[in-house]
Amino acid sequence: MQRIWRATLVAVIALALAACTNAGADSGSGPVEKIKIGTLLDVTSWDPALADIGFDGPYLSAVYDPLVALDKDSHPVPALATSWTYSRDQRILTMRLRSGVTFTDGQPFNAAAAVQNLQHLQRGVRSGQTYANVTGIREVDANTIALHLKKKDDALLYNMGLGRSWMASPAAIKAKSLAMQPVGSGPYTFNTGKSTPGSEYVFSKKPQHWDRKTYPFDSVNIFPISDPTASFNAMLSGQLNVAYANAADIPHAKRNSWNISAKVATWVGIQFTDRTGKQLKPLGDLRVRQAINHAFDGAAILKSVGQGAGVATNQVFPAGDPAYDPTLNDRYAFDMDKAKKLMADAGYADGFKVTMPMSSIFQAWQPAVQQILGQLGIKVTWKNLSPADYQKNASTYPMFVAVVALDSNSAASVDGRIASQQWFNPNPSTEAFPKLHQLLGDIDATTGKEQLAHIRELNAAVTDQAWQNVWYQADNTYFSKKGVTVTPITGMMFPTLRFIQRG
Repeated sequence: MQRIWRATLVAVIALALAACTNAGADSGSGPVEKIKIGTLLDVTSWDPALADIGFDGPYLSAVYDPLVALDKDSHPVPALATSWTYSRDQRILTMRLRSGVTFTDGQPFNAAAAVQNLQHLQRGVRSGQTYANVTGIREVDANTIALHLKKKDDALLYNMGLGRSWMASPAAIKAKSLAMQPVGSGPYTFNTGKSTPGSEYVFSKKPQHWDRKTYPFDSVNIFPISDPTASFNAMLSGQLNVAYANAADIPHAKRNSWNISAKVATWVGIQFTDRTGKQLKPLGDLRVRQAINHAFDGAAILKSVGQGAGVATNQVFPAGDPAYDPTLNDRYAFDMDKAKKLMADAGYADGFKVTMPMSSIFQAWQPAVQQILGQLGIKVTWKNLSPADYQKNASTYPMFVAVVALDSNSAASVDGRIASQQWFNPNPSTEAFPKLHQLLGDIDATTGKEQLAHIRELNAAVTDQAWQNVWYQADNTYFSKKGVTVTPITGMMFPTLRFIQRG
C-alpha cells in the first residue's frame, strides 16, 4: 500500500531534521472556532482512488463522507452506510445507505452512486487492494448495495474505514476531474478562492451537514509543512493550533502547555525479502536470521536514533493490539555472543557478503547497520538509490533497512505484513513454512476469539522464524493548543478530522 512508503519517508524526515528550541506563551479564551492544521505532506490527490491514506486524511475528510468510518479504537462504525450485515458464509456484505445526502454538484447519493464509487475505488491504483477480494458490487434497491466476495475478508470494513470508502459525485468520476477538484458531500466546502495549492487549503463548514456534530469547527485551514522546525515555529506564532510533531520538541511543547498525543505508527528495522535462500543462501537458514535479530539492540537504537519515541519490540502487530504479546519481546534479547554462535552453527562463522540499498532518508541508521552486521562478519556493500527509487528497488535486494506502517486491525496486519505480496514483501513464501501456512488457513476459517487466538499463534510463529528484524515501533506525535485534542489512530499517519475535537 502506498501509505507504507509515505510513512517511511515521513518517519525519517521527522528524525533527520533538528528541532527548534524557542519557547513562547500561548493565550486565548473561549472555544476554538477555527482549526489550523500543520501536516507534513501536501495532498496526494483529491481523487479517493488515487489518494494516499497516510497524510491525505485531513484533506479528504473535509470534503468527502465515507461509507464506513472508524472509532477511536479502530472499530468500523456507520457513516454513509448506516448498517451492514454479512451472509452466513461471509461472502456477501449487504450495506444499508443513508438517504437525503447530496454532493456539492447537486448529484444525489444513493445505491447507484455508491456502486459507481466502489467500482472506481476497486480500479484505483492505490485503493484497489482494499477490494482485492470483491468479485462484484450491485445495487439491491435505491438505498441498499451488496458486495460479493471470493473469500472471507476480515479486514475489508477496517480498510474501508481507514480511508478507502470516500464517496464522490458520480458525474465527477465519469468526467475524470476528481484528481484536481474534489466533489463530495463532506462536512466542509473547499474554498478554492482562498486556498493556495501546496501552501494552504481553506474549508468552510456546511451548516446542514448530516453529521455536523462530529465536526465542531467553523472552518479548517490545512498547511503542508515538511520541516518540523517550521511547523514548531508556526505553533509558537499562532499560525497553527494542531501540528504533526517532531518528538525532540516534546520538552518545548510541555513548557508551552500544549497537548501532546502519540501512538505507534511504524516498525523500524531490517526487512528480509529472501527467507528461503534463493537469492542469498545464508538467509534461508533460520539461525542466520535469528543471529541478526539477536545482534541488534532495538532499545538502544530507539533511544539514539528514534529519540525514545516508541516501543522497543520485535513484532509487527502494534503495541497494545490484541495480537501483540509482550512476552515475545525477550525472544531476541540483545546478545552478540549468542548471535555469533548461531552464525557459526549455521556454517557462517566468518560471515558472508551482502549488497543492500541505501538512500539519504535512511542514513540515520546506516552506521549502526554497518557496524553491527560487521561484528557478525557480514560485509555490506551499499547501493545508493534516490528516495524516489528506494521503494521501487529496495525489495529486489535480499534485505534492506525499512520503515513500514502498522495497522490497528489484527486481520489487516496478518494480510498486509505477513501473508500478501507487498512492495516491501514481494515474496511472502508462506507455503515454504508449514506451520505459518497452516495458521493462515486457520485464521481464514475462523472468526472472533477463536480467530484472535490463531493470530496470536501466528505472531509467535513469525517471531520464531525471524520473519524480519524489527528493532522498534516508532510513534507519530501531534501537538495541539489548549482547547483542541487529537486522537492518534495507528494506520493513519495523520488522523482524519473526526479525530480532531474540542477539548
